[in-house]
Amino acid sequence: MTWKTAVAAVPYGGAKGGIGCSPGDLSRSELERLTRVFTQKIHDLIGTHTDIPAPDMGTNSQTMAWIFDEYSKFHGHSPAVVTGKPIDLGGSLGRDAATGRGVMYATEALLAEYGKSISGSTFVIQGFGNVGSWAAQLIHEKGGKVIALGDVSGTIRNKAGIDVPALMKHRNEGGQLKDFHGAEVMDASELLVHECDVLLPCALGGVLNRENAPDVKAKFIIEAANHPTDPEADEILTKKGVVVLPDIYANAGGVIVSYFEWVQNIQGFMWEEEKVNMELHKYMNSAFQNIKAMCKSQDCNLRMGAFTLGVNRVARATILRGWEA
Repeated sequence: MTWKTAVAAVPYGGAKGGIGCSPGDLSRSELERLTRVFTQKIHDLIGTHTDIPAPDMGTNSQTMAWIFDEYSKFHGHSPAVVTGKPIDLGGSLGRDAATGRGVMYATEALLAEYGKSISGSTFVIQGFGNVGSWAAQLIHEKGGKVIALGDVSGTIRNKAGIDVPALMKHRNEGGQLKDFHGAEVMDASELLVHECDVLLPCALGGVLNRENAPDVKAKFIIEAANHPTDPEADEILTKKGVVVLPDIYANAGGVIVSYFEWVQNIQGFMWEEEKVNMELHKYMNSAFQNIKAMCKSQDCNLRMGAFTLGVNRVARATILRGWEA
């Protein structure tokens, strides 16, 4: 997270924390009690200018609302202590779609470097949760053709292009991917190696490994999930000439708009969704140009360029503050 925020030029550090449980096995009441007790234990560690939690796996805007409310019992009304909140509690418009929208902007920027565009390109998406579903919708709106996608409820394909709005309607009505009539069911193990222009892993880490990397047919991989490509796979893909856009840039849209939410809460002035999306576009494009410049100066690939950019920014700030050894 530290390198991700540095690459995005967001004035945050980075950390991860959570509770070892299976949220799907708990009732709403149990989740609320668990979240509130967790907040009671960490309320003196977080703060509007200290550490600002945001949603990740197994959590959502309701979880953030409980944290905000519990923290405020100790420290007074403090909407800026957490991001990803419901709109009615000071959440930012556009936050829900932010990571997926950032993935779309990152994809646009990368394809443009190769004289291509989303429109007319074929996409395979692994994961149809928040990130995958928003990425699929936005890519579809831009004229991209999503030809295969999958999640725990099934894996489907349609070489003519999946009707993403119809699939969203199907899912929102409680349907599973495998039961969607606008595509055929396929073997989940074939998804990541399916023929396509762009592959978007939007689920868990480590899905691209030395076993399946040699069979990947995509020309571009956009790492919408966190570290979906293990080091051995990364080396194999590089030798194959596959262009990989690293996670610390590709999925930074969420933390960027979390920063925007924090800024709005501090100012007490909320933005229109159009402004949120415009600023996100600006940040994603600026970060891509900076990564590209680093790649050129260091003669390296996008992953090394992104990490070099992030580490250099943190190192420079450390030295300027007089913390060097």
